Amino acid sequence: MRGLQGKRVLITGGARGIGAATAVRFMEEGARVVVLDRDAGTLQDFARTHPGLCGAITTDVSDVDQVARAFEELEELLCGLDVLINNAGISIRHRFTDITPQEWRQVLDINLNGVFYAAQQAARQMLAGDGGVILNMGSTNGLMGYHYYADYNASKAGVIELSRSMALELAPKVRVNAICPGYILTPMQEAEYSPEMLRACEAKIPLGRMGRPEDVAALFAFLASDEAAFITGQTFVIDGGEIAGGLASQA
Repeated sequence: MRGLQGKRVLITGGARGIGAATAVRFMEEGARVVVLDRDAGTLQDFARTHPGLCGAITTDVSDVDQVARAFEELEELLCGLDVLINNAGISIRHRFTDITPQEWRQVLDINLNGVFYAAQQAARQMLAGDGGVILNMGSTNGLMGYHYYADYNASKAGVIELSRSMALELAPKVRVNAICPGYILTPMQEAEYSPEMLRACEAKIPLGRMGRPEDVAALFAFLASDEAAFITGQTFVIDGGEIAGGLASQA
């Protein structure tokens, strides 16, 4: 991709799954990458096996003070920021009537508040400098109704609208877009779905397979690059045709 060489990139939730694949893709593009994750052990393992990283910061994005400290450390590591990949998130599979207040807060704190905290810090740096790109992780769950994920769905719908509002306010120096994956085979997905459930979902996807983290990483790379210089305020679905095929209506 044009324009990614030497770019300073921060990826939240970057130690595994889509975040890890995105970190690898940006390093392949010649970017200078720092990853942030709340799981210190997994983060250390990822950093150890990817010596090309510029840094790895243990941070819980739901804690505004930790996020602020992480950006102070980031400034020391990279002396600025060009691209934020706001990827950190969690989900809990449960019926709407069974969601506890604690679970509701946990999902919203990480998936929506955490996106806000990191994006605000990044935007302040970018506006004070030469601008940049912020890419927030939405989901098809934020666009359609899905069973058993009311809290997750609400958080992702919030991310999508937050991204649109940010794009308006931060233009023209900062571009902001939301990426909305469908079923991507990640550790989080595998933890919540049995093999039989995964196969059933896969059979209903028009392209005939689950997405891979690398598929989403490629979209992140494109949207962060100079190839996408005239794209902001948009929501990009990457789902193998899931919504078009009506999978979202299935229980």
